[in-house]
Amino acid sequence: MPMMKKVLAYLDIETTGFSPFQAELTVIGLYVVHGPKHRVFFQPYGDQITSRALSQALSDVDLLYTYNGKKFDLPFIEAKMGLDVTKKCAHQDLLYDCWERGLYGGLKNVERMLRIPRANADINGWMAVQLWHRYAIDGDPSALKRLLDYNREDVMNLEKLREKLSSARSRARSPVST
Repeated sequence: MPMMKKVLAYLDIETTGFSPFQAELTVIGLYVVHGPKHRVFFQPYGDQITSRALSQALSDVDLLYTYNGKKFDLPFIEAKMGLDVTKKCAHQDLLYDCWERGLYGGLKNVERMLRIPRANADINGWMAVQLWHRYAIDGDPSALKRLLDYNREDVMNLEKLREKLSSARSRARSPVST
């Protein structure tokens, strides 16, 4: 019987603050990899964010990757949406994999250390909040586009980060030939 390939996914959220009890969940970015030719990017924002839609998007996922998702993204989703993502699929927080390799700091800092390129290097978490307010309050569609692009890059770079960490792990385990 052929072995089934695992469906991997990468998730990152944008919010208006750190506490789900005082802040809004503004964007969810989810990149689902069914294999080399079947990849889906799911990115609801504002009122499009529902637990049903997210549950459905996660329905085939075997393993979900985040960066600081254990302490931030997944608890925020559970508090705001009542959805425990870890009951849908296994979860691996790349933050801890980075710590094991002496890579500390936020995602952007780790990306710089590992030379993972970023087109939206001028945007940070605080600016993402400002972009959301420019969209939600002022109706600025260009602010929403920049925010969605920023979130998409965060999510897509999680795959690159996982690959870099995996290749470093493989090199560390390879026997040294003499």
